Amino acid sequence: MSPGSHRPTGLEARRARAGAGMVAPALLLVLVSAIVPLLRTVWLSFTDARLANPGAHSFIGFDNYRLLLSDPEFGSAVVTTLRFTGASVLLEILFGLGLALLLHQRYRGRGWMRAAALVPWAIPTVVSAQLWKFMLNDVYGVANDFLVRLHLIEEPLAWLATPGLALASVIVVDVWKTTPFIALLILGALQAIPEELYEAARIDGAGAVRRFRHVTLPHVAPILLVAVLFRTLDALRIFDTIYVLTLGAFGTESMATYNRRLLVDFMDLGYGAACSLLIFVIVGVVSAAYLLLFARREVVT
Repeated sequence: MSPGSHRPTGLEARRARAGAGMVAPALLLVLVSAIVPLLRTVWLSFTDARLANPGAHSFIGFDNYRLLLSDPEFGSAVVTTLRFTGASVLLEILFGLGLALLLHQRYRGRGWMRAAALVPWAIPTVVSAQLWKFMLNDVYGVANDFLVRLHLIEEPLAWLATPGLALASVIVVDVWKTTPFIALLILGALQAIPEELYEAARIDGAGAVRRFRHVTLPHVAPILLVAVLFRTLDALRIFDTIYVLTLGAFGTESMATYNRRLLVDFMDLGYGAACSLLIFVIVGVVSAAYLLLFARREVVT
């Protein structure tokens, strides 16, 4: 036995077996609940299975993938999802940072303000989307009434039934819903910044802008990167908000709502499985690219 080697004792071996026994149920649960359905989906994507009779299907190779990659509706759904993701994540980061800076200041009623700011995030997504659907209604919605009274628009607009306006409305609802989550993450990072750094910056003559650039932003940047990753992955899989507001119509069809239409409305299980896997690959590629950029930044810093 080499000098650097270590032979496990009986106690260590028992502990290792006990640890493996504790981890085994969790691994089995992951295998049953995640990996097995994933493998089943992979198999179905190479078949012509129908939802009405999933057992009666035949192997068709890559036909579903070739058809899907040439499908203009799927391409449009991908573009719409990317547009939604880029706009909503950017706005959520900007508004979340501003809200976090506001909630970090010292003033009377700050606790109540923090609690009120979290209300949109606490409301279930389906409920908040339904509330916004009522408010944006072109006949009895309060949004049109409010804007007409302020003379910002001349007549009521069909916010959820006009191409362009519909996607913008979905983005507004998502930003309103998720900005408090971003603000909460950033607020935690702000509270971890030592006050001595700000005092030193003031002594050096740094103004508010320079303190933000050289003190606040470097300490908040890691949290911002994590928040961008979480929100990007979530936005790429957007379904419930769009489904409640527009059902994917008027230029708001996302990859997830299109996939749901294939599986439920058209009952095309094989084609829908191929779409699901392509969405999985797209989200995975974005995640991997982001993690590589994040790792490269960590190496540089």
